[in-house]
Amino acid sequence: MIRVALPYHLRNLAKVGSEVELELDGPVTQRRILDALESHYPVLKGTVRDHVTQLRRPFVRFFACQEDLSNDAPDDLLPEEVAEGREPFVVVGAMAGG
Repeated sequence: MIRVALPYHLRNLAKVGSEVELELDGPVTQRRILDALESHYPVLKGTVRDHVTQLRRPFVRFFACQEDLSNDAPDDLLPEEVAEGREPFVVVGAMAGG
């Protein structure tokens, strides 16, 4: 079971708590987690990734095991702690300002 922590605005949109659990078979990657997330919560399609390019949207970041994975390739394997459900895959809505 994979744990995914979502930011407040996405939790409200999907009407879920701070974490959701997803069942994945096979390798655990960003792409597979996001595919499963969008499959289980269709309202989130296009909020984390672009509809066409499937690239991470600006101002959305991914973290796991206290490391920023935002610029990693979508098919890179995630840390074992995430794959085993001991640590969550964290989606963060970044902020900007001046």
